[in-house]
Amino acid sequence: MESITFFIPVILIVGFLLASMVRVLSEWERGVVLRLGRSIGLRGPGLILLIPIIERLIKVDTRTVTMDVQPQDVITKDNVSMKVDAVLYFRVVEPESAITKVADYYFATLQLAQTTLRSVMGRFTLDEILENRDKINHALQEILDKTTEAWGIKVTLVELKNVDLPREMQRAMAAEAEGERERRAKIIAAEGELQRAQKLSEASQTLASSPSGLQLAYLQTLHEIAGDKSNTIIFPLPMDLIRPFLGSDKPSTIDVK
Repeated sequence: MESITFFIPVILIVGFLLASMVRVLSEWERGVVLRLGRSIGLRGPGLILLIPIIERLIKVDTRTVTMDVQPQDVITKDNVSMKVDAVLYFRVVEPESAITKVADYYFATLQLAQTTLRSVMGRFTLDEILENRDKINHALQEILDKTTEAWGIKVTLVELKNVDLPREMQRAMAAEAEGERERRAKIIAAEGELQRAQKLSEASQTLASSPSGLQLAYLQTLHEIAGDKSNTIIFPLPMDLIRPFLGSDKPSTIDVK
């Protein structure tokens, strides 16, 4: 009985040591091995054997991470206050650097993204922010990627999500947009009137140079007016229209006695 009692702690210790020796890493995981506090390289994926007590394993996920950058108060180049948030995509490409060169790479990347967002947005005017989001996204991605490269982090994409303007600015922009639409409508109407006048002038010149064409246009107008049978229409009959049917180019004269 005493021998069994003696072996129980030994078995527990051996089991603990065996459990601390064996690690299994998934395909997307890498392990940074520290031997007495010093990094000796990467392990994984798969089955990993460690020296108990002497070696320690820190897991690192190498998949792409999606990070939400909370809304930030920014002031644009033309002194417009707004709130802007974004989404950041990054992944760990050098797990050893991510563990040994920065205390918490996720928190550090988040803080860097927030400060960089405020800094970059201050370089652009309001109109540039609303019209050139791709340019701003590219600028953010370049700055973040250059800084996090030393941490073993690769920033693959940055996208602005929402740009919240003050209500006063929204009303001013709405009024400006309404005025712009009215201006365009008036310009289009004026251009239409100009084209109409030009076409009428061309048509009048064509009819003036062709008497037969003028007569046909007159007859066509009479036909269209006659289509409305609800009214009685009295119109003059020009002599130029019936002169060809009189058989003489000279107008007849009437002697009055």
